[in-house]
Amino acid sequence: MEIAGIAFLFIWLIMAALSIASFGIWIWMLIDCITKEPSEGNDKLIWILVIVFTGVIGAAIYYFVRRPERIQNFGQ
Repeated sequence: MEIAGIAFLFIWLIMAALSIASFGIWIWMLIDCITKEPSEGNDKLIWILVIVFTGVIGAAIYYFVRRPERIQNFGQ
């Protein structure tokens, strides 16, 4: 196998692992929001829509912005 082929395979494996990890984080944040976000007004629905329509970026925003605030305020 050539060096270029090995490099391509290595890069492909890294990209596949990152894709699977980002999908897992997206699913984790979606389930976390659905099960633990309090239903006050439309907050829960809005966060679900943000996570669904913005994908991994929305999940990261939820994880770093809303989740710590929810845990501090509601303890879950």
